[in-house]
Amino acid sequence: MFENTGMAYRLSSKMLISIGKNIRKIREKQELNQEDIAYKAGIETSYYARIERGEANPSLDKIYAIIKALDIDSSKILPF
Repeated sequence: MFENTGMAYRLSSKMLISIGKNIRKIREKQELNQEDIAYKAGIETSYYARIERGEANPSLDKIYAIIKALDIDSSKILPF
């Protein structure tokens, strides 16, 4: 689930992909585009897109901002 990378822990690639898919599914269900959520979360659209694709390892602050922007409970996107 988590990889130890020295002083910090990183979510596994499998987990990042799962979180990204969950975020995308909810965003599309709400009929919002990536720019809408990125703006509400206060992050760059390109970075948000990388999160949805599972290519970025966002901090908990960024994940929390996305959860707030989507107005959902964290259990909807976090697979743990």
